[in-house]
Amino acid sequence: MPKTLISTLALAAVLATTALPALAHPPGGYGDLVEAVAPAVVFIEVTSTLAPARADAEDREFLREFERRFGQRFGDMPDTPRQRAPRQGVGSGFIISADGQIVTNHHVIAGADTVVVRLSDGRSFDAQVVGSDPMTDIAVLKIEAAGDLPSVAFGDSEALRVGQAVVAMGSPFGLGGTVTSGIVSALSRDIRSGPFDDFIQTDAAINRGNSGGPLFNEDGQVIGVNTAIFSPAGGSVGIGFAVPSDLVRDVVADLADDGIIERGWLGVQIKRMSDEVAQALGFDGPRGAVVEKVFPDSPAAAAGLEIGDIILELNGDEITSLRDLPRAVAALSPQSGAALTILRGGERRVIDVTLGLRADQDA
Repeated sequence: MPKTLISTLALAAVLATTALPALAHPPGGYGDLVEAVAPAVVFIEVTSTLAPARADAEDREFLREFERRFGQRFGDMPDTPRQRAPRQGVGSGFIISADGQIVTNHHVIAGADTVVVRLSDGRSFDAQVVGSDPMTDIAVLKIEAAGDLPSVAFGDSEALRVGQAVVAMGSPFGLGGTVTSGIVSALSRDIRSGPFDDFIQTDAAINRGNSGGPLFNEDGQVIGVNTAIFSPAGGSVGIGFAVPSDLVRDVVADLADDGIIERGWLGVQIKRMSDEVAQALGFDGPRGAVVEKVFPDSPAAAAGLEIGDIILELNGDEITSLRDLPRAVAALSPQSGAALTILRGGERRVIDVTLGLRADQDA
């Protein structure tokens, strides 16, 4: 089910590379497009076991006070964990290769004991989790079927424009095969769910159960993975978010290789440059990333980065906003070299650093 942005975000070995032919849609709707791509959109059911829950301290105190006042004895409330109970959840996904690779959201399958994939033709398969990446909320599943499966291809999310028509498909509230349409409302949205936020915003209706489903362009290509909604009450209010396909494609390829993501790690805590500092340095506005903390025994510490350094470029690419730096570092391989252009004491200098492995770090 999609993550909801209220008090909390409730919230490839073989990739299909041949795009569907352009599907001109009549003024009356997207019937041809839906007919072509629907067989590759799947319904996902997961079963997991809840962690043991302990009796709440406030409830315990309330019962004690009730007993004291009214003399009614409820018996002892055990401190031992309650019996585990199975929990079921639903989500969506889509097949990207004829041999059964499926893309969905990490939060759809996180902690699952069993994952069942149901196709639009009624067939059902037990799925293996190939790999999952919580930082981008993308997961790859694999099912084994007799013969080739229908699949869809990724499109170019970089080419998207605000106002472009899109179609979302999935299983909201467990209602499989649901289609909604809308437009791209905004691009490069940061909803503060993680360091790699770069969401496509759409007004196509997305609800609980749509998570992991595809967002299509008018050519029937997947240009996003529906992941989150903003909603005061848990239902669609026309503000949904999808992970762009360009990011998904890279994550899927990495996960399909060995089931894990290896990202570069620098080892700094950063903050935004203030308007006053930008003005003093002669910039037209804040840029780069200001080093607020250097973690001990990190690549940054070994390279000599200091608190107060302003990182302006990584390997010659400008750091224009705060979130550019973690993305650029994470895109590099661990143990690879990187050149940081920094400002220290008003002077530019270049510092060479050998990146570490982000997967090994808690930060």
